[in-house]
Order: sequence, then structure tokens, then C-alpha cells
Amino acid sequence: MRIDLHAHSTASDGTDTPAELVRHAAAAGLDVVALTDHDTVGGYGEALAALPTGLTLVTGAELSCRLDGIGVHMLAYLFDPEEPELARERELVRDDRTPRARTMVDKLRALGVDVTWEQVARIAGDGSVGRPHVATALVELGVVPTVSDAFTPDWLADGGRAYAEKHELDPFDAIRLVKAAGGVTVFAHPAAVKRGRCVPESAMAELAAAGLDGIEVDHMDHDAGTRARLRGLAGDLGLLTTGSSDYHGSRKTCRLGEYTTDPEIYGEITRRATGAFPVPGAGGRER
Repeated sequence: MRIDLHAHSTASDGTDTPAELVRHAAAAGLDVVALTDHDTVGGYGEALAALPTGLTLVTGAELSCRLDGIGVHMLAYLFDPEEPELARERELVRDDRTPRARTMVDKLRALGVDVTWEQVARIAGDGSVGRPHVATALVELGVVPTVSDAFTPDWLADGGRAYAEKHELDPFDAIRLVKAAGGVTVFAHPAAVKRGRCVPESAMAELAAAGLDGIEVDHMDHDAGTRARLRGLAGDLGLLTTGSSDYHGSRKTCRLGEYTTDPEIYGEITRRATGAFPVPGAGGRER
């Protein structure tokens, strides 16, 4: 089995619609794909309706968190999307995204960049607006060559010149909320140093003690040495280890299935979950 547990659609900051994403996942030879848009499950219905035969869909979300001033992304799988407390927190984060993006546009204009809110809103479309949409605007304007190059202290990285804060969950609260909704939590790309500061291993141990289920080890932002170190840390802490593409369509260079999760780990994730269940495809309709 080929299993990719981290992918984004136009419901947040990917460039594939949810329907396109599941069709591309099937074409890439995946057996299982998780739709993990930022702080939303808004694309799940469309993905489910288009789900091809032979592909299983896992519902999920990538929750925006912050610990001691450091951004933390928490992957949540197979939780009940209607559970009210977790749904309310996701809504708070989404509601704060637009004013935050407007603030980043204002900061960029003050730095002499001729970006406009209308440009960013066009790029975001119906998705939940975020930094990658602002970064794409910088690429369009020729300020930076790629989206990744916008995530530096000069521009949009945490604490960068054009960075703006938004409402974010405490990761310990995120673990509690996801557990209460019957879901499973995995710390996304925990050592992606190119993105900015990362939480120390002592914090990882505290999160594990609080109920964290796993860490995303095999990821494009982790080199071989980092993956080996994280795998050892996961073993010491009794955490599951996953691998995922973090696919964003054409917005990033990663490919669906570039990194995958061991079927035994996937099986354990599904065994631990009680809020929702993976759905096998039955030949979704074209869109």
C-alpha cells in the first residue's frame, strides 16, 4: 500500500480542487490519501464525491498552533468534524486569517512591494487565505523566485519583516480537543528549520506525555540525518512515525506520494480513531 497522509487543496492553500486532488492521488498510484487543509474540513465533501475506485480518503486538518512563540502545525486525523469545541476553534483560526493577511499586505507595501489585497484575494479564491497566497503574490511580482523563498526573515517567516500573527491554538489544547473529538494527532514537519525556529526535544517529550500520537518524520523539509534523529526520538517517546508529501499542487515542488507512511502505522492510526473512519472510493463522479 502507498499512503500519503498530508495533502492540501484549494479549500486552504493548495492549487488542486479537492476533486482534482483525489484524482491526481489515484493517478500517482496512491492507495490512501489524507486531505489535511489548514484549519478546515471544507473540501472533504467534494473530495468524497469525486473519490475514484481503489483510493481511500482520510479526513483530516492541519491545525495552526503556537508554543512559546514558535509556530507548530498539528495534523489531526479521523476526528468528528461536527464536534462543537474543536469546530469552534477551527472557525476562530479561519476568521482571523483574512485580517492577518491584510496586515501582511500592508507591511509589504510599507516595504515598497507593490502587492494589493485584491491580488492576494484572487490567488486565494474560495480557500482559507494564508501566507502561501501572499507568497504566491510575491512570486507573481518577481520579488522572490519561489513560494519557499518568501518564507525568510526578509519577508513572511515567523518574526519576519512582513509577518503578522493570527489566532492559534496551544498545541496541548489541540491534542486535547482532537482526542475529545475521537481523532489522532501527529506533529507535522517538527524539524523544518528552513521555516524558522523549531520546538526543542524537551517540548516534544511534553507533547508526547500529553497524548500526542506521532510525528511526521519523512518529509521534504527533513534531510536524512534529521529523519534518523526524529525516528530515534519517536522510538524513545513511544510515538508513531509517518511520512507524507505535504502536497500543495503547483504551489510547491513536492509530489503526491513523494514520501509515504508505513501501512502498519496507518493501521494503528485507524485503530486509535473513533471520531471518523477512512472511506474507500466507489468511482466518484467527474467535476
